[in-house]
Amino acid sequence: MFNLYQDGLELEPLRRYCMEQGEVRLLKRGEIFEDAGKPSKYVAYVERGCFKYMVNNEEEGKDYCTGFAFEGEFVADYPNCLTGRKSELTIVAGTTCKIFQILGKELDNLLDSLHTKGLKQAISDSLFAQVYAQYLDTYRMTTRERYKRLLIRCPELVQSINLKDIASYLKVTPTTISNIRREFTFGE
Repeated sequence: MFNLYQDGLELEPLRRYCMEQGEVRLLKRGEIFEDAGKPSKYVAYVERGCFKYMVNNEEEGKDYCTGFAFEGEFVADYPNCLTGRKSELTIVAGTTCKIFQILGKELDNLLDSLHTKGLKQAISDSLFAQVYAQYLDTYRMTTRERYKRLLIRCPELVQSINLKDIASYLKVTPTTISNIRREFTFGE
């Protein structure tokens, strides 16, 4: 599992709700799910495919990959989707995807219901913990260690995400990731 924030959270009712009540959407590679600067509207359960979370640095004129969502996970600009605030990032289909999407307002109402009381805060706490650990890892681990841990945690990454996006996520150049891959394949 790529998104460790889901560990320990009981998200099965949300998955079931999305699959039963959500709109089925098929997205082609490169199609936008949420667009930076526009109101964030949706949350979806990813049945097939993967998404990448992208931010743009206007001064550099570059996009950076900040995360991914894979099969069996949820994709959203959380918590902006709950209130319809402007999205802080662009979420793009990295492959052909099949999702079950609901409005963020539906999710907000569902999370406020009695049978999910406390889940909204638990999701926020878990997301914060994941982002914080990722931030600290950039200082306490080498790029090689972070890449190796990423592959152990999410082996399908190599097949579904291109080198440039993995490098962007790890905050290094594609050449660095290519060299690390070569080390793993052929030894040092």
